[in-house]
Amino acid sequence: MSSHSGKTASEMGLETLSDRLRSTLTYNEQDNGVNVNKPDFRELDLGSPVSPLRTRAGPGPAATTSSSSSSSGSVSGRGPNPNLPRRSDSNSRSHSGELSVESSPSKLGPNPNLPRKSDPNAHSHSGELSMDSSPSTFKRGHTRSHSTGSHHLFYSGSASITSPSGTVLPTGNICPTGRTIRTGMASRSTRTDVLGSGSANYGHGSIMRGGGLASKPAGSDSGAVNYPRGVTVCSGGNDPEELKRMGNDSYKKGNFAEALRFYDKAITISPGNAAYHFNRAAAMMGLRRLVEAVRECEEAIRLEPGYVRAHHRLGSLHLSLGQVADARKHICFPGNQADPSELQKLQSVEKHLSKCSDARRVGDWRSTLREVDHAIASGADASPQLCASRAEALLKLHQLDDAFLAMSNIPKSEPSGPHLSPKIFGILFEAYIFFVRTQTELSKGRFDSALAAIEKAGQLDPHNVEISSLLNNVRLVCRARARGNDLFKSERFTEACSAYGEGLRLHPSNSVLYCNRAACWFKLGRWEQSVDDCNQALRIQPNYIKALLRRAASNTKLERWSEAVRDYEALRKELPDDNEVAESLFHAQVALKKLRGEEVYNMKFGGEVEPVSGLEQFRAATSSSGASVVHFEAGSNVQCKKISPFFYTLCTRYPSINFLRVDIEGSPEIAHAESVRIVPTFKIYKKGSRVKELVCPSPEVLESSVRHYGI
Repeated sequence: MSSHSGKTASEMGLETLSDRLRSTLTYNEQDNGVNVNKPDFRELDLGSPVSPLRTRAGPGPAATTSSSSSSSGSVSGRGPNPNLPRRSDSNSRSHSGELSVESSPSKLGPNPNLPRKSDPNAHSHSGELSMDSSPSTFKRGHTRSHSTGSHHLFYSGSASITSPSGTVLPTGNICPTGRTIRTGMASRSTRTDVLGSGSANYGHGSIMRGGGLASKPAGSDSGAVNYPRGVTVCSGGNDPEELKRMGNDSYKKGNFAEALRFYDKAITISPGNAAYHFNRAAAMMGLRRLVEAVRECEEAIRLEPGYVRAHHRLGSLHLSLGQVADARKHICFPGNQADPSELQKLQSVEKHLSKCSDARRVGDWRSTLREVDHAIASGADASPQLCASRAEALLKLHQLDDAFLAMSNIPKSEPSGPHLSPKIFGILFEAYIFFVRTQTELSKGRFDSALAAIEKAGQLDPHNVEISSLLNNVRLVCRARARGNDLFKSERFTEACSAYGEGLRLHPSNSVLYCNRAACWFKLGRWEQSVDDCNQALRIQPNYIKALLRRAASNTKLERWSEAVRDYEALRKELPDDNEVAESLFHAQVALKKLRGEEVYNMKFGGEVEPVSGLEQFRAATSSSGASVVHFEAGSNVQCKKISPFFYTLCTRYPSINFLRVDIEGSPEIAHAESVRIVPTFKIYKKGSRVKELVCPSPEVLESSVRHYGI
């Protein structure tokens, strides 16, 4: 300046301080190879989360703004290199201050000072998040947006420091004269950056307004900050750009929930910023909240209809959700080149969905299942509707357990809303899930749940013919089942058979109705028909316990002992501690032995372990026609105490076998006669002869041997 007139005392003092330090300053700008004494920066504005500084008011044209700062946080004074061309377009808008993470995980985002090719219809959002990048390996970078103002400002971009009064300025501070001063003495801090909060620490994004100067002695980096009178520290908590930057940092580290919180706060402050909604969609995708991510992308596009990257991300989301029509609209956004890999995935999913629809229409459920699996593998891997379609095909193929598993894997999500109405097989997406759930619930015998599900489907898609037909069918089936139950309770078994039969005519793959009718046939003494209906129920649902019990009982009445033993053995595996099943199995086994002409005298249903204390008693007990298992034990032995409870369990599970125990300490003559020296020892006898010996076996080995000698 050529004159000091009109200056305040504070400004005079600052210039004096500047003069005193001038000998320590270095400037890096050159003019034709000669160092000149001029500022090495262009004046900044309040738009950046890193350097939110306003230009000083004054005469003359407004200075152009810098677009980047150093990654350490101190303000870089250089503007773009005038020798490098920079392309721009009249239709392109720059969202400076945003962090670009499109780059390779090992590099920083694109340099804003280098030329960047843009599309006439594209908007540049340099702070947006790209899902193509690894969230944990990016480095930090900062850029600014543009505005003007007229404050005396001091900025610190280094790590947390303390600043008692002194004559040395921290690295990167901007004086009221408009220069960036580097003292040459301050070293770059290695401490973690701390966002200014208005307390003793300040860092990236902190602004000190006022006419004084907060300084710190050289070499000092701890202690309380002494702010001059009139200086305040502004927190980044109310700066949406700073919140976005913090969200970007969290996203890159994989902390999607934390990133989402920062983006939510930024949107609360500035709801009309499309980039904030775009970034929030990225965080929601990281959390697998895809339906909500769709809404955020739609909001970003509503705010900026030409937002190309939002269109591409929305297209990818729709494709993942199996919404191919909407996916094509955004992946092939008019005026922009579609991503070849996304376009190829889209075409593959469309092809398999078309084949799936054709197969389903003619009832070719194996082909339907195959094409659904191909569509999921091709890219529609988050589609609840394709999971439901898989379950429907499995139901029709009588693979109920797999169908139930497929339905349980469908993610719980909120409805897309009335503005989205994609269809699959001519049914609205949300309605189709309830449509298939109705069929699975009906197959499980949950009639009330099935009715509630199909009524919900009817509310969502009231004009669909398939839904209307199934709704009418389910109501009639539920009515027939309820009538059959009432008649059975009244012991009007013939009429109950007719009611259940009416339900089966409407829903011929209902295992519960078959099993209920089998119970009616059993009560009427028509055991052949009871077995037939149980066979139908078990064909649909192979592990149906009630149907297995009724078939075993009917086979017993028909004296089909081999079939009865087979059913009861299967039931023993499912119900190992059920004494009624165990006793029924025993009697069926005894009857089968009689049928085969084997000895069955002295055989009784077990359930207890018989203690044996004398040698004669021992020989008599082990001479029976059935198998006998003897546990040689010692009351003081720890291993015997551990396995004894399991031995008693085997007695209940295998009632046709005699279970005995001998305490070798109380009956040494038996131990001597049987040469038992180690306990626990188990021996298996048939007709007085030892056929198996086990010394200190595991429970699994012991049960395997016992099972082998059971009848």
